[in-house]
Amino acid sequence: MARLFAEPRLVVASHNEGKVREIADLLVPFALDIVSAAALGLPEPEETGDTFVANAVLKAEAAVQGASLPALADDSGLAVEGLGGDPGLYSARWAGPERDFNAAMALVQEKLGDNPNRRAYFISVLSLAWPDGHVESFEGRIYGTMVWPPRGDKGFGYDPMFLPDGYDVTFGEMDYDEKQRISHRAVAFQKLIDGCFRQP
Repeated sequence: MARLFAEPRLVVASHNEGKVREIADLLVPFALDIVSAAALGLPEPEETGDTFVANAVLKAEAAVQGASLPALADDSGLAVEGLGGDPGLYSARWAGPERDFNAAMALVQEKLGDNPNRRAYFISVLSLAWPDGHVESFEGRIYGTMVWPPRGDKGFGYDPMFLPDGYDVTFGEMDYDEKQRISHRAVAFQKLIDGCFRQP
């Protein structure tokens, strides 16, 4: 059984404003004092893990060490079947140091070319770390298809190019609240809530 979280304050170990907002909004019911790693001036650790879990744990533990507070980190990415699972762990890096996701989406399209297999999924791993070294991790996925050209200006990252199964709008066109309900991060988050935030 996962450890229950009973602390009053939590660091969201991210410098991505969109990601911090999504996580903070999901945590509203628990009345936590939430602060981002960026707001605390914590450096972004180098993501040297070879899995999403390893990178999420690495980021959570780095924030714990920097802030001496519990920390929640997300490592997420886009896996495209026709690209052998790329960009995968390197989803953010495809956007370059300027985090230009228009360029990253164009690169996905360029590499796919006329490949008919445009199936893809977003994956999110949430790792919750305590100052005593304990860590819990939870994974969520949502499947869909890559579209071109990108559609919509909502969300962030590759959202305008991702059409989730069962929907006729991309994440870039989808209402924020609806995306919050179905996204890969929401799936992982529900597992986190079930494991660490509900009373036994």
